[in-house]
Amino acid sequence: MTLRLLDAGDAAFTVEYGDTIDPVLLAAVNALDIAIAREQAAGRLPGLVETMPTFRSLTVFFDPLLTGRTALIEALRPLCNAAEHAAPVAGRGWRLPVCYGGEAGPDLADTARTLGISADEVVSLHSGTTFRVYMLGFLPGFPFMGDLPASLRLPRRTEPRVRVPAGSVAIAASLSAIYPWESPGGWHLLGRCPVRLFNAERDSPSLLAVGDRVQFEPVSPEEYCRLEAAIGADEIDPQRWLVDAPASASPVGAR
Repeated sequence: MTLRLLDAGDAAFTVEYGDTIDPVLLAAVNALDIAIAREQAAGRLPGLVETMPTFRSLTVFFDPLLTGRTALIEALRPLCNAAEHAAPVAGRGWRLPVCYGGEAGPDLADTARTLGISADEVVSLHSGTTFRVYMLGFLPGFPFMGDLPASLRLPRRTEPRVRVPAGSVAIAASLSAIYPWESPGGWHLLGRCPVRLFNAERDSPSLLAVGDRVQFEPVSPEEYCRLEAAIGADEIDPQRWLVDAPASASPVGAR
């Protein structure tokens, strides 16, 4: 692990732990983010505005009228160094339903042809993988999840879609994701999940958190429609799909 401090304008800098998507780097970023939040809660680090974690780095935003880059880096350096030795994040385990193929997964057949395997094999490999949530971003609640099996890896679509339906389960490069909202997108759509990933009325609006583990359970189109209707009517608590919740689990940047 190589720690680097990079300028990001006149009111921010980035703490970078490496250049790969790796659980060890994720643990360091998570530990640093939580340590900074604790320092702020204790009334220390004046002038620090907010942090933005990614797969492998943490950007720190500050108010240059209240503090300076040099002073803030010196204050954070012990936290940065300690975070390098953090244990992997003990996230929660989820098993989410997905309807693969058909209208729900319009790219499944093409993905299988490109990879030289059957659509059933694509579904089996994807649903048989335990994904780790590395980062939330792009859209509120959008989980960037790794690590996709090497046999399923494809670059993004050459022609992104203007509209990707909410709930779409997709892959690109070494990652998988679920679109929480309708939006443009260039990933390959394999299926659709009826579970709402973001609800501003919840205490924790994002259902998934960095460090969580996600597996997918194939369901029929009929079961998908049943679940979608029940979820829309608030008849099903999303915690139903939580299968493992370690006592030590805590979302990145929980404040």
